[in-house]
Amino acid sequence: MVTRVPMTVAGAERLREEVEQLKRIERPRISKAIAEARAHGDLKENAEYHAAREQQGFVEARISDIESKLSAAQIIDVARIPPTGKVIFGVTVAILNLETDETLRYQIVGEDEASVKENRISVTSPLARSLIGKEEGDVVVVRTPGGDAEYEIVSVLHL
Repeated sequence: MVTRVPMTVAGAERLREEVEQLKRIERPRISKAIAEARAHGDLKENAEYHAAREQQGFVEARISDIESKLSAAQIIDVARIPPTGKVIFGVTVAILNLETDETLRYQIVGEDEASVKENRISVTSPLARSLIGKEEGDVVVVRTPGGDAEYEIVSVLHL
């Protein structure tokens, strides 16, 4: 049985675009580089040939990895789920740090989609795990390496 992995619509689209780029652009470019390197003769001493073959291996492995992830993905379109104020996979949640009065905003996404720079946290992260199932107005305690942190859920958005 295949374990379903949650993924947002945007995350699935990014992976589809990446696999298309790898198949349509990178794969032919590497094949051409291999053919050119072969034309230079002796392959044992040919660094360009070995580099291109190594690159080909990386590209093929990445294509396989992405296709595997997409085949196991359970794509969740949170915009189609009626808002209830409850934190679920895919929502964007605004939380208030009760100690610092700082408001943070994160989207809860699949593991492969997480990006701290883009305020997307993995559903498996300690913060997301403590938020899932809670509702607007709830206070949650998150265990962090620096000690416990208390957050109030300010809003839950289905974007």
